[in-house]
Amino acid sequence: MTEPTPPLDPAGPEQQPEYRNRAPTEPGLSNDRLPLAVVPPRPQSGLEGSRAFRVLNVVLVSLLATVATTTLIYFAKALGVSVFLICGALALVPLTICLLTLLWIDRWEPEPKSALFFAFCWGAGMSVVASLVVGQWVKPILLAGATLTDPTTVSTLVQAPLVEEASKGLGVLLIFLLRSRTFDGPINGVVYAGTVAAGFAFTENILYFGSAMTDLQKIGPGLVTTFVIRGLMSPFAHVMFTAVLGAFLGYAARYGRTWLVVCAWLIGLVPAMLLHALWNSSSLVGANFLIVYGALQLPIFMVYALGIALLRRSEARLTRRRLTEYADSGWFLPNEIGMLGTSQGRHRAIVWAKTFGGGATMKRFINLATRLAFTRERILLGPQPAQVRQRETVRLEGVLLEGTTAARAALLVQHANKPADAAGPRDRSAHVKPAELTDSKGGAAGTSTHRLS
Repeated sequence: MTEPTPPLDPAGPEQQPEYRNRAPTEPGLSNDRLPLAVVPPRPQSGLEGSRAFRVLNVVLVSLLATVATTTLIYFAKALGVSVFLICGALALVPLTICLLTLLWIDRWEPEPKSALFFAFCWGAGMSVVASLVVGQWVKPILLAGATLTDPTTVSTLVQAPLVEEASKGLGVLLIFLLRSRTFDGPINGVVYAGTVAAGFAFTENILYFGSAMTDLQKIGPGLVTTFVIRGLMSPFAHVMFTAVLGAFLGYAARYGRTWLVVCAWLIGLVPAMLLHALWNSSSLVGANFLIVYGALQLPIFMVYALGIALLRRSEARLTRRRLTEYADSGWFLPNEIGMLGTSQGRHRAIVWAKTFGGGATMKRFINLATRLAFTRERILLGPQPAQVRQRETVRLEGVLLEGTTAARAALLVQHANKPADAAGPRDRSAHVKPAELTDSKGGAAGTSTHRLS
């Protein structure tokens, strides 16, 4: 492990005077070459905003958790405790599948666990209550305008998609308004929206399973069929509907305009509702369900999977592109961008850091650097002109720069203080030279933001 070169001293952002002193109005700066940071005068303000704002978030999360718990208790009394427990256990299967998948999708830039809990509670409680209450009000209106249509068809194809997607979507919009700092891309939107939808589907599945079970007061073919269709064949149904809306919001969030996000929310509701209605229509075809499922629903799922893969690749490219700009100003070494901008590089860096107890520090550094890249993207795409760019976003950028610098210094200290026998004889990564710790693009796959070996 070598010491950092002079231009990259880990003392702090002030060690890069060229970077710090460039004003937003400096002549000759084009829109894509804006100053990369204005170091905040009080970085101790932190990343989570004011104290009052944090208290508000705690209050809202507590309220939503109470609503979700109360909703589940109400259904437990309605179904019977024994039926509720059985159905709840079955509903945990698709919920687990969805949440683990969403966490896997969210690996590149993980969302705060408190925000994900907020999303889940909204879906499991508030959106269910809103759907039941508003649905009872909307259904007569829809039936009055469609007197020749079967009430079940209207409820399945119109009422449910309209009311349920709106209630879930409101939760996603609220998350953006409260957590705009961590809502900065389509993957963020997909994860938040998917978590809301997973919570909604969890409670809804309990009701469907309970309905199938209480008919005979025992576990029978009806419950098994319902579980297979809803829990195993289509666990991602609600997640896919609402994820479209979340992706729309995520793209709009990068531009930093609330009105644009609201417009994106309204536009995103349309495909979410249409997909929901399309899925519900398959339940009306009876014996032809499996044919419709194979010919329509599976291809839609495959398109979603491909879309998620493309969005994740886009996040990696964005990270490399924006961090390269910081490397040009001396905040990172050029060959470190490959480590931060590739999954393989990140994995090897974390494995290497664990050999001297720096795994957690390396993860923190990677997460901070990724947020830095996404924050830079928001600054570039933010409102014009440059003089009125979001001050809080620029302030956050400065805090993140100081955070990555501090994480770098901590890694250097941890590596310097590692015991001589910290790595076992079978741990090859501890004996690899710096030149060998590179990824396919030449990036330092086993480094921190300094030249670490």
